[in-house]
Amino acid sequence: MLELRHRGAGPGGAVTPPPREGEAAGGDHETESTSDKETDIDDRYGDLDSRGDSDVAEIPPSLDRTPEILKKALSGLSSRWKNWWIRGILTLTMISLFFLIIYMGSFMLMLLVLGIQVKCFHEIITIGYRVYHSYDLPWFRTLSWYFLLCVNYFFYGETVADYFATFVQREEQLQFLIRYHRFISFALYLAGFCMFVLSLVKKHYRLQFYMFAWTHVTLLIIVTQSHLVIQNLFEGMIWFLVPISSVICNDITAYLFGFFFGRTPLIKLSPKKTWEGFIGGFFSTVIFGFIAACLLSKYQYFVCPVEYRSDINSFVTECEPSELFQLQSYSLPPFLKAVLRRETVSLYPFQIHSIALSTFASLIGPFGGFFASGFKRAFKIKDFANTIPGHGGIVDRFDCQYLMATFVHVYITSFIRGPNPSRVLQQLLVLQPEQQLNIYKTLKTHLIEKGILQPTLKV
Repeated sequence: MLELRHRGAGPGGAVTPPPREGEAAGGDHETESTSDKETDIDDRYGDLDSRGDSDVAEIPPSLDRTPEILKKALSGLSSRWKNWWIRGILTLTMISLFFLIIYMGSFMLMLLVLGIQVKCFHEIITIGYRVYHSYDLPWFRTLSWYFLLCVNYFFYGETVADYFATFVQREEQLQFLIRYHRFISFALYLAGFCMFVLSLVKKHYRLQFYMFAWTHVTLLIIVTQSHLVIQNLFEGMIWFLVPISSVICNDITAYLFGFFFGRTPLIKLSPKKTWEGFIGGFFSTVIFGFIAACLLSKYQYFVCPVEYRSDINSFVTECEPSELFQLQSYSLPPFLKAVLRRETVSLYPFQIHSIALSTFASLIGPFGGFFASGFKRAFKIKDFANTIPGHGGIVDRFDCQYLMATFVHVYITSFIRGPNPSRVLQQLLVLQPEQQLNIYKTLKTHLIEKGILQPTLKV
């Protein structure tokens, strides 16, 4: 049975068709030469292309990178409690560093997102490299990183064109790059595509196309989502912090509730996840998101859109807060009036939106983690890497964040974002003087017709 599966199953569980009649080993066929048979057999039974899912080798466990000082301090504890303390200490350390980066400003947050993106890409590509034993594939790792550069060049170029139009207008070299940005991006990708085709090698075809698809799916999941994270950040730091902190809160509280009260398994993909942890994490996250939204909505630093000021060559977060971040009075439902003994309550409208964000983070966000668990089970690995002791790799910590980033971006574009005068003004400043004058005349005529300007008004 094992021998038949090994010889007949191709990658992905596909069964290799048996030899056609007259092509059996050792047979003699009048119309086909022996060399043709050998070529056909080589194509269909290449060493690297004949492995099924059951033949995927398990990656050796990664080395324990826990600092020696922690090992000595926790040596007397059981493995369960030792892991609990290691996770807790490293979690507090990462949260402290995150607060420091927030204090340093939006630009440092963008660099953080880029760094996490590159590390996540590296971890997933390395798994494919090891699982499929791709050591002999020519140019695989080089091309993977090349495609990462191409995709980042495209997305970040789009961001520069959208948010830094006035700065680009002053630099002639950047004007050329922005004007032909998409063509340059496409040309760079085509160069990588051609290099991949030229690197195809006999008996490695199927494996090379597997790895080509592996790279592109990784780019789709990692790079696209990280670009959306930065787009959310430009809408205001609060749209970046509340969703991310909600996912972190859900991860921590679900772990704590599951650790102390967990009894009922939640999903087979993650045997350690429990219903108690899932439900406790949900209520904790909604409460946390509501409170965090209230605290952050008070400060311009968090609620104002991130804009680039060319005159001071820096990012700024100064504005008149929109109605979304101004206290409003809301009438309470009858049953709450009796409980709270109040007719109305003052809330920031964003707090209501935070309930939707935290609900998604606690109910749908964990499915990003379940997806990652299924991925790890499929390839027989415990963690994506050993970057963070007690936590695994960067992907293990951010598997839910990317799903959350997409939801926040869709939520903003669907329910929040309206016309942005500063963005419109930036686009107008890029136009030629004649085009600006035509727009001015059209706008003046429109305002006169609406009665906002007097016909005799001279500007």
